[in-house]
Amino acid sequence: MFECVVKNWQGEQVGQKSFDLRVAKEQTAAHIVYRALIRQMANARQGTASTKTRSEVRGGGRKPWRQKGTGRARAGSIRSPLWRGGGVIFGPKPRDYEIKMNRKERKLALRTAFASRVDDLIVVEEFSEQLQRPKTKELVSAIARWGADPESKTLLVLSEKNENVLLSARNVENLKLIAADNLNVYDLLHADKIVVTASALEKIQEVYSA
Repeated sequence: MFECVVKNWQGEQVGQKSFDLRVAKEQTAAHIVYRALIRQMANARQGTASTKTRSEVRGGGRKPWRQKGTGRARAGSIRSPLWRGGGVIFGPKPRDYEIKMNRKERKLALRTAFASRVDDLIVVEEFSEQLQRPKTKELVSAIARWGADPESKTLLVLSEKNENVLLSARNVENLKLIAADNLNVYDLLHADKIVVTASALEKIQEVYSA
């Protein structure tokens, strides 16, 4: 069971919020989170890098000079990998970097990663009605009042994306907005502070508890 202070739009403490997430055992927690992180980063790779071998490079069909009698080293093609403009030896080819991980393991890793950041977690009341129109300056000021440095990397977790909050947050360099049901290990570990609304915290428990 984890206990957190809830803050309002002005940054004042208005209550307590508790949440309970089943996390990995202490001996295996770091390993399962590491596996989930490696999987996410590997699966994000496009795998489209491609080079041409000597058989794929255009030209080089004719022998540059005769085999003997020139005093030069023998050569069979101007597209040899040893030559400028030649093929590439053991270069990258399109491939799939996907790593598989069981769904239950992925959820366990996500819960463990989220629980590990409880000291950097800031729980706030629902504030979408405070932004009647997109206003970046007001949102940045609110984040500072809540205790997150505007210069540090902040992850803002909402129960569902609100248009005014989205437009207010999209131009802030170190702020990332994400929905509660789209959490991922990389963003949780990458952020310096995690700001989550009370309703989003409930949704996280609902979505990732099983």
